[in-house]
Amino acid sequence: MYYIEKRIEISASHRLTVDYESKCSQLHGHNWIITVYCRSKELNQNGMVVDFTEIKRKIKNRLDHQNLNDVLPFNPTAENIARWCTEQIPHCYKCTVQESEGNKAAYTVDD
Repeated sequence: MYYIEKRIEISASHRLTVDYESKCSQLHGHNWIITVYCRSKELNQNGMVVDFTEIKRKIKNRLDHQNLNDVLPFNPTAENIARWCTEQIPHCYKCTVQESEGNKAAYTVDD
């Protein structure tokens, strides 16, 4: 099995929709760290699991310097963003999304 990991840093704002009083309901920003994990039993015709540039294009180019509420079709929690990232990248089985030093979410695809 081949494994790759791509770490992406983005700056983006969001506002959460929650059913309780929270300061996160107000528009605010983070310097996010998104780590994408991919695996494959076989390499593609170029000798790669997934091209790192393709991962950057699909994640960073879509999310960096954006209001995530405007570019994502769901409540942009770290958990939902982690799931969305795994759905964008071929062979992605896990994604972690860190929105601050102490707050990180992960999504893993069940085999």
